[in-house]
Amino acid sequence: MAVARMNMNCSIQSSLSCILKPSYFFNFKTTQFKNRLYFPQNHLISSKRSLLCTCSGNFQAGEKAEPFVITTPLYYVNAPPHMGSAYSTIAADAIARFQRLLGKRVILITGTDEHGEKIATAASACGSSPREHCDVISQAYKMLWKDLDIAYDKFIRTTDPKHEAIVEEFYFRVLAKDDIYRADYEGLYCVNCEEYKDEKELLKNNCCPTHLKPCVPRKEDNYFFALSKYQKPLEEILEQNPDFVQPSYRLNEVQGWIKNGLRDFSISRAAVEWGIPVPNDNKQTIYVWFDALLGYISALLEDKEQISLQSAVSSGWPASLHLIGKDILRFHAVYWPAMLMSAGLSLPKMVFGHGFLTKDGMKMGKSLGNTIEPNELVHKFGADAVRYFFLREVEFGSDGDYSEERFVNIVNAHLANTIGNLLNRTLGLLKKNCQSTLVVDSTIAAEGKDFKDTVEELVEKARINYENLSLSSACEAVLEIGNAGNLYMDKHQPWSLFKQGGAASEAAAKDLVVILEAMRIIAIALSPVAPSLCRQIYAQLGYSEDQFDNINWSEAKWGGLKGGQVMAQPKPVFARIEQIKENENGAEAAPQKVVKKNEKKQKVQGVIEA
Repeated sequence: MAVARMNMNCSIQSSLSCILKPSYFFNFKTTQFKNRLYFPQNHLISSKRSLLCTCSGNFQAGEKAEPFVITTPLYYVNAPPHMGSAYSTIAADAIARFQRLLGKRVILITGTDEHGEKIATAASACGSSPREHCDVISQAYKMLWKDLDIAYDKFIRTTDPKHEAIVEEFYFRVLAKDDIYRADYEGLYCVNCEEYKDEKELLKNNCCPTHLKPCVPRKEDNYFFALSKYQKPLEEILEQNPDFVQPSYRLNEVQGWIKNGLRDFSISRAAVEWGIPVPNDNKQTIYVWFDALLGYISALLEDKEQISLQSAVSSGWPASLHLIGKDILRFHAVYWPAMLMSAGLSLPKMVFGHGFLTKDGMKMGKSLGNTIEPNELVHKFGADAVRYFFLREVEFGSDGDYSEERFVNIVNAHLANTIGNLLNRTLGLLKKNCQSTLVVDSTIAAEGKDFKDTVEELVEKARINYENLSLSSACEAVLEIGNAGNLYMDKHQPWSLFKQGGAASEAAAKDLVVILEAMRIIAIALSPVAPSLCRQIYAQLGYSEDQFDNINWSEAKWGGLKGGQVMAQPKPVFARIEQIKENENGAEAAPQKVVKKNEKKQKVQGVIEA
């Protein structure tokens, strides 16, 4: 799980200057499930939304329902955001937006994990205090989420006093269960994992298989959680609930770990000051995982609400879905369920571990100079392009690769050409021949045409794939609507029919209504992935901001556009990306603007600059 945090008292510029280029690399994409994932239906929007949550609620006032709670990792703040953490959050946001379209009361939780040895070390390297460091990095995450159009509902920091209170109460619950004891421990410790390692799982020279750095021998007097006590219950849970860990091959990994035997793990540190003190021993601090995982619960507390486990749990626990990187699967699928059972709390309904990201086919690293900086990417190409590429081109659950050439080609072909150009030329013909006004209802315009059936089949396909967390396949289904629209346009050639006049011209006018109805449906079905683009499409079709903010999935049915509706003036909704090429001498040739971002760039007082 990731962790993050810092304080603003130090100079933001100086603090970030020594940590702004993260060397971490991560993640991506999924395999399609054989069985659909069904989540409980919800209908009541939370009374308090994040200021950054720009999504619509689509709920019936006063109607109670179990919420759909989805979480990203709580990102570790030893360094600024990297593309792996951005990917996890983009995926979570797309899933949350889809669930909102279904009318559910969604709570999207993200945040930063801000305690531990690595945080103190990173802060010291920058000449700042741990709290100052955490404030800076936590703010960097918030600003990146804003730039990426992330509509989160809760942002938890593990240095928040309410979180510390929840951790303390949870600790006493587990202690009362006789699942915490004190003992000496000696072994090989990975500082990056914040975990003692079994020698048989290490690589040559006792290197951690995840971080590829040597583990160091340590001997400590710590408090331990009796994980081994929960081996049998965990085995039974995974056997009875095979969807608890997804994709299925991740479940196999978890079952393998448990089968090999679970060992009790340390939940405190004696030599680490930056952390929550152990409630009954202030000479020790709580180990980062026993602290950070509880952020998923403490985040649910409302402002001014009584701070207690019961209050937090009643606000939405258990989580419907934990989205995490595969490197932290053990903590979420083994440690976390055992901790919850010990405290008498419900388990999350699903843990989904996605893969890592490579660049140009190579593992990323700072020493190789091939990291992907999310701030640079979003400021260069825009949020919609970044969101669409990584959700469309990386199979959710599997590892994925990024190259700028493929990024530009995919985004231009799909968003600028297939979708953007189809809308623009259709509206252009409507303006020229119909004064930008629809001649009939879209239901009437589609009579006797197979195109309507094709669109409806693809919308249903997209819905099923969204529900199955097959995000790439959902994008593909929506794109197929655009492809079908372009084929329809080329086949019927309304520009020629208008020239013929009479019945031919009437048929052409109906053809434009058919295409624009398909564009309306695309704007709904693609909105979880590219919300800003879809908002612009909806506006081009003559709808207001409020109408877009209150759309729901049921409106993706054919028949929304009505005769007499006036469309906006044609204006490109997505500009093609023009790459800068070098001439034979290595100099830039004919430099062009790379991309037009559809929204204003946000700056945080110099905290993040592309």
